[in-house]
Amino acid sequence: MVVDNKPGAGGMLGVDVAAKAPADGHTIAIGFNGPIAFAPFMYRKMPYDPAKDLVPVVMTTSQPNVLAVNANLPVKTTQEFLAWVKQQGGKMNYSSLGMGSSSHLTMELLLAQTGLNGTHVPYNGSPPAALAVAQGDTDATFTTAPALLNHVKAGKVRLLAVSAAQVPESLKGLPTLADGGVKGVESLAWNGLFVAAGTPEAVVQKINADVNAALTDAQLKTVMDNQGLTIVGGTQADFRKVVDSDMKRWGAIIERIGLKLD
Repeated sequence: MVVDNKPGAGGMLGVDVAAKAPADGHTIAIGFNGPIAFAPFMYRKMPYDPAKDLVPVVMTTSQPNVLAVNANLPVKTTQEFLAWVKQQGGKMNYSSLGMGSSSHLTMELLLAQTGLNGTHVPYNGSPPAALAVAQGDTDATFTTAPALLNHVKAGKVRLLAVSAAQVPESLKGLPTLADGGVKGVESLAWNGLFVAAGTPEAVVQKINADVNAALTDAQLKTVMDNQGLTIVGGTQADFRKVVDSDMKRWGAIIERIGLKLD
């Protein structure tokens, strides 16, 4: 196996390699929400069509976003945060990992569900987005926990809730957004494997079975837990349902905020 990192364009460069590869299962992309479920609604032009050019094989891991605020804000729960945001009259600002990221869209979904407003301040990745909250340059963010934990330990950032139906082991003790009274705001940053459309079904099922077997390794689970990642696995149909559901949900949010990129 050769790992060929192709960073850039929000993950689209790497996924495009698999989309244009021979349909024999020898070129596999590890994709995530961005280049699969978000990009078709954000970009006017894409080098591939996720629905036509790619086949989802298996979801490997998932990771919830965490609602975090600057520790100086007078809020300790989701409801207190929402009440505070309402008092700001649209002046609350929040950082994200960038335009159209899971971080950005999760906060927009929360604001849409609660009828509130805020100002988006995009950063280039999770470390600077988390640092902005810690320094008080922004009030809040949604991002994955590892980027926040050092700031939490330093007393600069407070974690309020997890954007998932179930709290992973690494975040036990945090409530979900639903526990805080906010329904319908679930956001998982998932990872999964994709191959080119036309890959023989037997090959797809072989990769799926092999990956599921590998995901049962206890040492791998420990490594993933330490990184805040939950091992998923499952059938190809399970993964396709997640992809289809994400496209439907996030497509509506992206269109609502009028996000279009060249």
